[in-house]
Parts: sequence; structure tokens; C-alpha cells
Amino acid sequence: MKATFDIPTIKTKVIEKLKSVYDPEIPVNVYDLGLIYTIAFENKENYLFCTIEMTLTSPACPVAEALLDQVQYVVQQVDEIDEAKVNLVFDPPWDMNKLTPEGKEIMILNGAAI
Repeated sequence: MKATFDIPTIKTKVIEKLKSVYDPEIPVNVYDLGLIYTIAFENKENYLFCTIEMTLTSPACPVAEALLDQVQYVVQQVDEIDEAKVNLVFDPPWDMNKLTPEGKEIMILNGAAI
């Protein structure tokens, strides 16, 4: 019997976890910064796999590996997820237009010109 998962609820939990991961140089979490491009789920043999596609503000980001590890770690903390994988992509390139409204508000409050 194939397990059923409430994907919208699980996705909400994943987003909550992603909002706890911050770029150390920018006071905005990776989700509201617009670094998360896709959150996908696959149910295989009653295991739920989550794949995250994300980017960085710059391909030369000095903390890239640590950010990817943190994203994978927090996503795997969601009870329903058995395994998480993070793929780093640079297409399309990140820009300020990818900020969520919450991310823009935080940036403005911290003195950034948006």
C-alpha cells in the first residue's frame, strides 16, 4: 500500500524550516531572499524525498557549501521527509527581483536601496 502525504502541508513545513537559514552577510533568510527556486516531492516505496533547487546571490559565495548543507539539514528535520537533496543552480541568475515581499521589507528596514 502506497503511503499518502499531504504535500501542501509538508511544503508549508519545509518553507518554515527554510526561513530559519540565513545568508551570513544578508539579514534575510534564504527563502525570502529568493534563493529557493523549487521545492519538489517524490513518493517512492512509501518514502518521501524532497528535492530543493536553489541558487546563491553570487557564484563566488564563500559560504556556498555551508548554506547548502544547512538547507539540506533543516529540510530533513520535517518529520514526513525521509531524504532531502539540494541542487545548486545558477540559471536563472539571482537578482533583487527574486526577493519575496517580506524579504524586500527586511532589506528596506536594514537600509538597503531596493
